[in-house]
Amino acid sequence: MTSGTAKPSTPRAPVRAIHTGSGEPLLLLHGFMMSPHCWEQVAQRMAGHCEVFAPAFTGHWGGPELDGWFIDISALADKVEDQLDEMGWRTCHIAGNSLGGWVGFELARRGRARTLTAIAPAGGWQSPSLLQLRVGLKFAALVPLVEIGKHLPDAITYSGLTRQAVAMLLTKNTEAASRSGLEAAITSALHCPAMLPMLVSGLRFPALEQLSTLSTPVRLLLCENDRIIPNRVYAKRFLEELPESTDRILVHDVGHVPMLEAPDRIATLIAEHVYASRTRLRAV
Repeated sequence: MTSGTAKPSTPRAPVRAIHTGSGEPLLLLHGFMMSPHCWEQVAQRMAGHCEVFAPAFTGHWGGPELDGWFIDISALADKVEDQLDEMGWRTCHIAGNSLGGWVGFELARRGRARTLTAIAPAGGWQSPSLLQLRVGLKFAALVPLVEIGKHLPDAITYSGLTRQAVAMLLTKNTEAASRSGLEAAITSALHCPAMLPMLVSGLRFPALEQLSTLSTPVRLLLCENDRIIPNRVYAKRFLEELPESTDRILVHDVGHVPMLEAPDRIATLIAEHVYASRTRLRAV
């Protein structure tokens, strides 16, 4: 992964959305400073039995332009809802990672989710709170690195050393993450106009609502080696407040963005949840 020339291995083109496959409607939502590219391998695996739609969030690489200096979870969900309406998807299955999991819970609260697979979801804190401040400071520490990275030559930006550092942040098994996936993650971070607005607005984000009364079938996937929002503190509220019917699964040996290193496992865990819901519906 860390060897080879510094020239990026694949064209770094922004993607408004990945849209592929046929069958059950499945919405895939990426994390903060990421893009639909992180879902490419999972989307390929799901396309045989699902119509997969993985959009870029507002203010993220490939997504709708950010209007102004305030953006919150509700605004992100509003734009995704507009896209679902355009596609004629009144409801769909949803899988979201990190920020995408948080938006997934908001869409479920609005009645748009048939099922929700929340993968290392963000938002498991009260507002305001020390936990909320800590995660904001963690991302704020990346701002200087991102600003410097925008002015570096590709030979440094996409070097083996940079890819290794990104892999260590996002994954457990760094060698399992593809070079193209890591390059896309780097490019996504460097082209994220929402970064500063979301950090500035973050302390005003309201806490997740109605976790205990959520009627949507939820599968909670916690990543064992999550370095971004470690389970021991950031998963507590999800574990305590989600309904007893929630599937709670610890995914071993993966980091915060497990789609990069274990796409087969993540696709299987999403597919199981989708098909379990179909079985429940037939039983009724």
